Order: sequence, then structure tokens, then C-alpha cells
Amino acid sequence: MTDVRTEVFRILDAAANRTREGLRVIEDFVRFELNDGHFSQILKDHRHKLALIVSELPASRLLAARDTLSDVGTTISTPAEYVRTSSTDVVAAAFKRVQEALRTLEEYSKIVDQRLAPQFEQLRYQLYTTEKGVLRTNTARKQFEEIPLYLLVTASECKNGFETVVKEALDAGVQIIQSREKSLTDREWVACARALRKWTTAAGALLIINDRPDIALVVQADGVHLGQDELSVQDARSVVGPDQLIGVSTHSIEQARQAVLHGADYLGVGPTFPSNTKSFAEFPGLQFVREVAAEIQLPWFAIGGINTNNVADVKNAGADRIAVSSAICHSPTPGESTRQMITLSGVR
Repeated sequence: MTDVRTEVFRILDAAANRTREGLRVIEDFVRFELNDGHFSQILKDHRHKLALIVSELPASRLLAARDTLSDVGTTISTPAEYVRTSSTDVVAAAFKRVQEALRTLEEYSKIVDQRLAPQFEQLRYQLYTTEKGVLRTNTARKQFEEIPLYLLVTASECKNGFETVVKEALDAGVQIIQSREKSLTDREWVACARALRKWTTAAGALLIINDRPDIALVVQADGVHLGQDELSVQDARSVVGPDQLIGVSTHSIEQARQAVLHGADYLGVGPTFPSNTKSFAEFPGLQFVREVAAEIQLPWFAIGGINTNNVADVKNAGADRIAVSSAICHSPTPGESTRQMITLSGVR
């Protein structure tokens, strides 16, 4: 190491500083704007890992090599460097700066200590995943900002008739509907989903297909919802494409965290209570709702047996959005029930 030129340590010192600074910019966004405990912890872990790797470099040589006064780069800039129209622009640029700096650390550390290069490389790969999750969370929050209620519809469960229930719910303000059919043939489901697509389009609402990205693609739905035993987010994305919404059902905080990192656009969180439309062996209940509310800011909907009698408990546990089925589909007045659930669910 004694033969390594000072310029190499100067490069490593500058790249380490850029990485630390960029990570702090991102963490401030995640902590103070997103208020996301999950990603705040991840960013803190990234900073800690960086510090451990850099500590393997000789601190005295890094500091001795620093020469800010003679750095020609301090007087070179482009107009684009000073153009940021939003905090999203700031954090997106910070992610790129961190990743570029980590690549510099990876390459030049090979000259000093080859053991460090793979560690910088792995940290860079982790940042790619974090970038995807943070930016998708930020985008999804805006998409779902004014959507407090999610309606899951099974045609046979609509006591007043499929079309009547859906149209009354849409007229009352439902902005997202999921088609969930377990007993129909594929052709029957496609016909049903096409009717939903027509009605939701006319109302300016979103249509999601449960479990089946192929049907979502055929009927030009807005997205697909996946269970824990269905396709992965990545596999579903390969079918529906980059612009479609993908929701994921989660039943534990670990599943919720993983769904966020895997690229989900929103989560289903539950089951909260026993449901009239779906059976479960276990119920994570309100405690799971509290856990998700405490740390995850990707949009999520509490689901499972929620009705007018217990929605206040769900709200008090931290849920800003709820998903229901029988509370509207079994109602003799689905439009009025929809308005009541929207009022009770509220929006952050």
C-alpha cells in the first residue's frame, strides 16, 4: 500500500465524501418528506455499511491526500447542476450521484485493497433496489392520495345485481375496483372484466384484476393484484409492463417490507377481521395494521371484514385507506353504503 500514489487516495477520499453526502440527502427526503420508517432504517444501514468499508482504508492517507484548494473540479459546473424543480428531482439526482461515487470507490479500491471492491459493489446494487422503492413510493403516494376506499367485486356476491352495485358505487365516489372471480371460466371472467372496464373508464376510476396479469392485459385494466402464492411482482411486471399498477396482499410486516422492495405500487394489509367473502386460517388483525402504519408509506389498504361497525378501530390503528367487499356488495343500498364508507375511511 505504501507504493500507491497519493492521487488514488485523493480519488477515494472524494468519492467517499460524495457517497456520504448523497446518502444523507436521500435519508433526509425519506425521513422528513416521506416519513417512511422502513426506508429511513434502510438508508441508515447503508450509511453504516459504507462507514465500515471505508474504515478499512487508511484514514491518515485519505485525509493527507485531500486538496480541495487545488481541485479543478470545484470551478467547473453546468447549468443543469443547479436546476431542481422539486424534492423528487433532488433525491433522484442524489441516488445517481451515490451510485456513481460507489462505482469509483469500487474500481479504485482495487488498487489499494482488493477485498473492498466487492463490498462497494454490493452496496451499489443495494442502492439500486432502494432507489426503485423510494421513488416508486413517492410516485404511488401521489397516485393514491385521494383514494380512501377500494372496492373488491365478485359478481355472484352482488346482492342487488352486479351492474347495479358497481354503477351505484362508482356514482357514489369509488375510484378503484378490483375484479375478484374464483368460480368463473376465463372467458366468463374476461366478459365480466370488460364490462367493469367500460364502467370504470366512464367514471374515471381504476380497474384492477385479481391474480391474473394475463386477463388484466387482455381487458386493458389499470393493474393486477397479487397474493403471496401468486406470481412475483417481477414476473407480473414482465406481463403487464412498467406502467401498470401492481398490488400485493401482505399478512406480516416482513411480507410488507419485501413487497415494497420488490416494486409493488400498493399493498393490501390484513386480514384485519373475519371476512364474509374469504376465509383465512389466521388473522394478523389490528396489530399488523399498527406495524405497517408505523413504518411504511407506500400506499396500503387495510382489508378483511371491515364495515361501518369496526372501521373506526381500523382508523385508530393508523389506516388511512380501507378495502371492502361485502360492506357494499351485500348492502341493499350499495350507493349509500359506499358514501358512508368513504366518509368513515377518510383521506390523509
